[in-house]
Amino acid sequence: MSSPDLLNLKNIVIESLENLKTKNIVSIDVSKRSSFTDYLLIGTGTSSTHIKAISNEVIENIKNNGLGDFIKGVESNNEWVLIDLYDVVVNIMLQDTREFYSLEKLWSVENSLRAEKNTA
Repeated sequence: MSSPDLLNLKNIVIESLENLKTKNIVSIDVSKRSSFTDYLLIGTGTSSTHIKAISNEVIENIKNNGLGDFIKGVESNNEWVLIDLYDVVVNIMLQDTREFYSLEKLWSVENSLRAEKNTA
């Protein structure tokens, strides 16, 4: 994926997360340490219904922006929804689940920044 497309996709996801009041959104650049993706986006929902609504918003906005082909897969349960967009992987979790799995620590907090939309 070209850099502008990647930034556009990432920005659409972040805007979708923000629109539905996702808490503590973090973006982690894993491009130098991972072969499966470039960015991990992590956010917290307040309930299983909330994380489902957030994931639906993300998917709908990606499709509405003509980027539906980037949706590789969606895995969900009551505590965690993972959306695989090839170069961006989105994790939306309940607070307890997020604390338990500690993805930020796993992928190194030094590269974690509050998610912000990029401008090209």
